[in-house]
Amino acid sequence: MELRVKANDENLQTVNDFIHSLLPSVCDEMILNQIDLAVEEIFVNIAHYSGSAEASINCSFENDKLEVTFSDSGVPFNPLAKPDPDITLNAEEREIGGLGIYLTKKFMDTVSYEYKDGMNCLRIIKTIHQQ
Repeated sequence: MELRVKANDENLQTVNDFIHSLLPSVCDEMILNQIDLAVEEIFVNIAHYSGSAEASINCSFENDKLEVTFSDSGVPFNPLAKPDPDITLNAEEREIGGLGIYLTKKFMDTVSYEYKDGMNCLRIIKTIHQQ
């Protein structure tokens, strides 16, 4: 399934609702929170930094795997290329930024990026065992 929305903060809930509609009715709250954090990190970054007016979200749920691909025609940017923050430092000593994508990589089973046909494409995959 695909959702196309204007890339702005106001549409984050629409994106979450779209993804939630594909999930099993009984989904572990911790996993749902991890998915929500990843979706927020990716979509808000698109809204704030891509320069793109529209984002496309392709989503599927098959064989206990949620797969979501976010695409935009903004400036090419691979958030996975940035080094992970040093979480051993306290917040005042760390550089600003990078924590959201770090958590996304930790919480999701797979996070991948490619720039293809003029589009940034970031895909996340999370296994959700149905209860």
